[in-house]
Amino acid sequence: AAKALGRDLKNDGVFGRDGVTGERRPGTIGFASSRGGDVVGDHSVIFAGAGERLELTHRAGSRANFAQGALRAALFVAAKRAEGTKGLFDMQDVLGLR
Repeated sequence: AAKALGRDLKNDGVFGRDGVTGERRPGTIGFASSRGGDVVGDHSVIFAGAGERLELTHRAGSRANFAQGALRAALFVAAKRAEGTKGLFDMQDVLGLR
């Protein structure tokens, strides 16, 4: 979202909103996180404007999905190492998205 808006998160990101913080200054992008109860994974991205809101949500009912992803990443790195490839990889590499 920041890239599409031509913004730099180092300057325009507002991380953590504990207590009474008031309104963010115009042009900033707010981030917040919370944990509660026995929720395994409940992740939402919310784009909110005046009078409207778009939400994208992922809910995980088990940690098995996260474990499968970690195993897939470990196998990917092991295969890269076996073929002599060095470097820094992320999940886009693991999932073949680049």
